[in-house]
Amino acid sequence: MAEVADSTASTQRWYQGVPRYAWLVLAIAALGWLFDTFDQHLFTLVRVTSVRELLAPHFTSPAALDAAVKEVGGQLTAVFLLGWAAGGFVFGVLGDRMGRTRTMVITILIYAVFTGLNGLVQEVWQYGACRFLVAMGVGGEFAAGASLVAEVWPNRSRPMALGLLQALSAVGNMAAAVVVLVLSGLSWRWVFAVGAIPALLVVWIRRSVREPERWVRAREEAATDGGRREVGNILALFAEPGLRRNTIAGVLLGTAGVGGAWGVGFFTPDLVTGALRPLVAHSAAVMALAPAEREAAIVKALQQYRSVMFFVQMLGAAVGMMGYAWLSERIGRRPAMLAVFICAFASAEATFALLREPGTAYLLAFQLGVFTLAPFAAYAVYFPELFPTRLRSTGVGFCYNAARVLAAFAPFALGTLSSRYASPTDATAGLRTAASMVACVYFVGVLGLLIAPETRGRPLPE
Repeated sequence: MAEVADSTASTQRWYQGVPRYAWLVLAIAALGWLFDTFDQHLFTLVRVTSVRELLAPHFTSPAALDAAVKEVGGQLTAVFLLGWAAGGFVFGVLGDRMGRTRTMVITILIYAVFTGLNGLVQEVWQYGACRFLVAMGVGGEFAAGASLVAEVWPNRSRPMALGLLQALSAVGNMAAAVVVLVLSGLSWRWVFAVGAIPALLVVWIRRSVREPERWVRAREEAATDGGRREVGNILALFAEPGLRRNTIAGVLLGTAGVGGAWGVGFFTPDLVTGALRPLVAHSAAVMALAPAEREAAIVKALQQYRSVMFFVQMLGAAVGMMGYAWLSERIGRRPAMLAVFICAFASAEATFALLREPGTAYLLAFQLGVFTLAPFAAYAVYFPELFPTRLRSTGVGFCYNAARVLAAFAPFALGTLSSRYASPTDATAGLRTAASMVACVYFVGVLGLLIAPETRGRPLPE
């Protein structure tokens, strides 16, 4: 079947006149990325509970245990980002060399299987190993899926299709919140067991999706031109001035969004735990229980608060990601990203300064989701437009994942600074101070915009 043509009338909306196969590809790629983010955020939501359970036998002081949970939680998140980067580099190259579809199958199997195994860990080092391996699959899936959609959809519809691909990841995040909420009365280990389910998706992928014709042509050309247009060569990203500029700009842009989300935005469950614990502990429902039953009731209530707040945050994320795709089509990729970075910084500062009780928590969570997740739609729309077909998966993977290496310092810094600025009278003081510092990572994205090209209205480079 010929590649989707760009012959539809200019008066049609972006979703009109698109062949069924293109919609099928978008659905499958979206599910792959949706389950990808689902498995990511099962960890985000049970990080405090699971790390506390593993560390508790080694501490007698509650204060020391609290500090260790924050620090180890930050370290495990940093390990996840490093594994994400490693997978992105490896599978980004493989996506160009062995194909988008095959790469999606391998990466989905990796993140699903090791999420399931994460529920069996007994030590922190085992936890870290599973998070690293899950992240390798997570990091590799996005580049293959985004490249596949970009190369199958017509140019006039591509930005909104990629925006939708990214926005649907928020559904995966919300599904994680629902699973954790439903299983809040059981062990966190059952939560990770559910994360193995996405492995079933590979059967549908293998039966339904073929490699894009753009990629097939690029591979054939590479085989006949003596290696001058080699597919999947990371060094080629720096061989030409234009590609080198695009790659550096992409890394800086990615560092801002990944660092801001994983170093600040996804630590709101930890903030909720510290801010709301005194309210829950002194609530009438808890005080009516026998002393021996109170701690379990507090833990369950806080887990429910974390899950609901995260669900609301992801509703905001869906709005923000589709909003970026829409805005970038009207004012351009670069101006839209500048607006998003500025708003994300302000949003993070406001959330970690003002969140004190449940009433404000949900409103703050929604606006935080809008602005801290919107940059990820920018990457889905913009990164594939920076690179030719022979280097598209490699380039997208490199930008996203070099950014993750740099951004891994953000959660590590948050955990370390949280311990350093901890207060004996305020369980959230250290986290609030650390988050206000780490949020400055968004200004790295502003530096990237100074050299980034504008690609609105241009076809994908061949």
